[in-house]
Amino acid sequence: MPALSEYAQRKKIEHFLAPIPKDARILEIGCGSRWVGDYLRASGWQHYIGADLVPPADIVGDIKEWRSLGLESASFDVVIAFEVIEHVDLVREAYDLLKPGGQILLTSPVPHMDWAMKLLEWLGLNQRRTSPHSNLVYFERIPLFEQVSLRRKAALSQWGILRKPMAA
Repeated sequence: MPALSEYAQRKKIEHFLAPIPKDARILEIGCGSRWVGDYLRASGWQHYIGADLVPPADIVGDIKEWRSLGLESASFDVVIAFEVIEHVDLVREAYDLLKPGGQILLTSPVPHMDWAMKLLEWLGLNQRRTSPHSNLVYFERIPLFEQVSLRRKAALSQWGILRKPMAA
């Protein structure tokens, strides 16, 4: 794994994962290599589901078809989508799947700095993208959710915690 990707994983654990209550119902959209799920399960979280387009996810399929995948509306406390939203607009799906007050945890390149992320990939310092970044979005512009925490990391990456309003 590229050095920057490994460093980012450690920082995501500290910032995003460690504060999640152990009894939370968690859905990860785009679980990929499963590092988030492996960490959560090994660290005592028992209600984690990883979804992705390809195996070895717990649920294999398109999150836009969440009903046909057996997921229930307003059934999750946390939705995790690290390095996914730049590939697909999943805002409505996350909103529908979260309980009122639930949070979506996001990471993505800062849209106007995606060129630099491509350069880091080319240099082998960051993981290669799995598909085009056709949905780059500034987190402060994401609709439906309340902002809890928005951060920029090294001017290249944005990290966001957004909450579904209690009165939906």
